[in-house]
Amino acid sequence: MLTDVTRTTESAAARNDDGGGGAAHPRPRRPSGRRVHRAWIVAAVTFVTIIGGAAFNALPGLLIDPLHTEFGWSRGEIGFAVSVDMALYGLTAPFAAALMDRFGIRRVVVVALGAVAAGALAGVWMTEVWQLVIYWGLLVGLGTGSMAMAFSATVTNRWFVARRGLVTGILTAAGASGQLVFLPLCAWIVAEHGWRPASVTVALAALVVVPFVWLLLRDHPADVGLAPYGGTYTAKPAPARGAARRTVRVLFDAARTGPFWLLAGTFAICGASTNGLIRTHFVPSAHDHGMPITAAASLLAVIGVFDVIGTVFSGWLTDRFDARRLLAVYYALRGVSLLFLPMLLAPEVHPPMVLFIVFYGLDWVATVPPTLALCREQYGDDSAIVFGWVLASHQVGAALVAFLGGVARDVFGSYDVVWYASGALCATAALMALVIRRVREPAGAAGPG
Repeated sequence: MLTDVTRTTESAAARNDDGGGGAAHPRPRRPSGRRVHRAWIVAAVTFVTIIGGAAFNALPGLLIDPLHTEFGWSRGEIGFAVSVDMALYGLTAPFAAALMDRFGIRRVVVVALGAVAAGALAGVWMTEVWQLVIYWGLLVGLGTGSMAMAFSATVTNRWFVARRGLVTGILTAAGASGQLVFLPLCAWIVAEHGWRPASVTVALAALVVVPFVWLLLRDHPADVGLAPYGGTYTAKPAPARGAARRTVRVLFDAARTGPFWLLAGTFAICGASTNGLIRTHFVPSAHDHGMPITAAASLLAVIGVFDVIGTVFSGWLTDRFDARRLLAVYYALRGVSLLFLPMLLAPEVHPPMVLFIVFYGLDWVATVPPTLALCREQYGDDSAIVFGWVLASHQVGAALVAFLGGVARDVFGSYDVVWYASGALCATAALMALVIRRVREPAGAAGPG
């Protein structure tokens, strides 16, 4: 049934703010005839918000050449700004859930969208490379990091009891959907009108979402007198204290174990070979070989389509096969494909390049389900927080390659060495995955701390 557990109350009470701390919350309402549960509206707003916030991810790879041409900044300097964004994204993510618990989802997301918009918009007037680091690195990194996986996970856990897996998959796909929408659009804008209108477009995409977040998103079903979808009504809990301390404590506990460093290392290489490498440097590398940026950006958008398929299929495989072996296969195949990429780059898109794009899309985030499974196996109740830190290592790896890839292009005059080095890193990750130890006892008893 899609009916709500509701209560009769004054309409003003039903519009209570979600971050009021000690404010009284509506009691459950009696069942009504409404067909759409409010949880689905919240999920839809979350989906659109992730797309709007992720619009910036489509931009940096498209602007490396235009910024280099206009300002004379080296690709290493531009890559450093992108690396700051990626590193802050990863390092903010483990604390995002604590921020949302303390201040409310709606307030945190509105501030995060404002930071992304401010960084993208201020970049239009920049003249020095340090401004690029502040606007694109600091502001956008903090904003996107605050809307990382913790956002969709918190919304799903609070608003849904039934269909959590479905909602998680849909919200995970939002990032890929944003890439599919904004990459070709921004590439066309850059080619036809220059990089500044593209940056303004990204800022507007973030700002347009803000009214929907403020008007429709709520922190907890109890804020509007509802039960979560598929569950029973529960009062909104008081903000938990010490969440940030627990996040740090779990890191120190996990860091004393070998599997944590193997998981963090493999996922760092995953980030290096996806966000840091392909998302940042594929377009300028293809452009070096004469391919129009609109064509290269369209290929990246195709990756966004297939990474959804690959993630779902990888989850199915993870339920049936050893996660270590799956990771080893994923990284090994990714490494081999990168070794062939320099031979595939050309002014026109040929079938072998399309095959590479399809494969890389399927493999892009296929590493997530087995990595999550190994975190659960190794760390039990603390696995979600441990995965947050493993995700941070993913972004740190991406940041390093975003920077070093630009430096390598400046030094060697091409990206070939970057592709070969990344292929070797993926081979290393395959070996690391195979040596992660098994846990024989129940996961809950094996977790640290």
